[in-house]
Amino acid sequence: MKIGKVITFFVLFFAVISCKKQTEPEFAEVFVADKAETKPEFAYGFSLNEYHMERDTVERGDNLSLILARHNYDATEIHDIVSKIKDSFDVRKIKAGKTFTLLKTKDPIPRLEVMIYEPDKMGFQVIDFRDSIHAYTVNYPVTYKVKTIAGEIDGSLSASIQKEGLDPGLATALSKQFAWSVDFFKFKRGDKFALSVREKYINDSIYVGTEEILGAYFNYNDKDVYGFPFKQKNQNNAQFYDEKGKQMRTMFLKSPLKYFRITSKFSNNRFHPVQKRFKAHNGTDYAAPHGTPIMTTAAGVVIQTGYTSGNGNFVKIKHDKTYTTQYLHMSKILVRKGQRVQQGQIIGKVGSTGLATGPHVCYRFWKNGVQVDPLRQKLPTSLEMDKKELPVYLSQIEPIKKAIDDKILEKFD
Repeated sequence: MKIGKVITFFVLFFAVISCKKQTEPEFAEVFVADKAETKPEFAYGFSLNEYHMERDTVERGDNLSLILARHNYDATEIHDIVSKIKDSFDVRKIKAGKTFTLLKTKDPIPRLEVMIYEPDKMGFQVIDFRDSIHAYTVNYPVTYKVKTIAGEIDGSLSASIQKEGLDPGLATALSKQFAWSVDFFKFKRGDKFALSVREKYINDSIYVGTEEILGAYFNYNDKDVYGFPFKQKNQNNAQFYDEKGKQMRTMFLKSPLKYFRITSKFSNNRFHPVQKRFKAHNGTDYAAPHGTPIMTTAAGVVIQTGYTSGNGNFVKIKHDKTYTTQYLHMSKILVRKGQRVQQGQIIGKVGSTGLATGPHVCYRFWKNGVQVDPLRQKLPTSLEMDKKELPVYLSQIEPIKKAIDDKILEKFD
């Protein structure tokens, strides 16, 4: 009897163990399922798990009315919505290719409650249909960071800048500002450069782009070339100056056109192609297609615009007490008398008005009130900085130059 009871006990014991092992996987599955429950997801200030989310891409020719119509709003409702948000949501600025995020209820027939539009990386706009219809804009917090790099030319300047962790597009901006001091087509492998920039970030982490160049350095032809931007009180835009305050670009451009061929030079006795007689030609003719932009060769003030039978449409600019230039035969004048212009600014378009046989610009040049040949002049290399502003400039660039010099020493010594 005792042996039978013992056997019965062990049979029941193993039966319980076996049953427990069979039920454990079911319990484990439930436990894992509980842990895998979807966590709340927040974006744009909303708990997205509470909504059915859709995306609607703005197509070419789309507007807010068409988008709302796609989501079952009739003309009366759309008019009411647009009227209520017109002061806080500019419906004209919706761009093709951008996306609306739509948050709808999880009802059998979903109801649109929120529309979110992201025009760029800087923030988003919300149209809230709950309670009363209204719209608002959220701008992400923006921070700026100064970054200074140094490197060697390895291939192109843009590729070399990118290798050091900056936007390769900066090469184009640098080539425009340093073109008078550095030939960017003659860099040699191993030539050194350094660059200090202010970069823009969203939420202190998302890179947006380079806000501005603070300073740059090139070792070119065994010479150290520095450049820093500075805006004087009488300037519309910042210009680049070297470490001593000397403007980097020359006072005059070589030509009022980017692409041209010289068809007639300054001469005291030229055969006029229209008047068919020899006479003085107190200008230089640059031929170019009709409508080609004409640039002012130096900064100054427009002192005259108009039309004469000989000059056609023309613009005359006074640059300082010594120099004045004039641009003839324009098809269109794009500046007005009294307007201040910067070097390289577009002031008109090439034409053939007045006494002209074809589209060109006749470029005339005065020095101390006398017309001279600009191609034979030893022109000033740069405009002098106002002596009152020089101490401000030198103080401003001091920490930037130090950061560049320190980076060069760290990189190469």
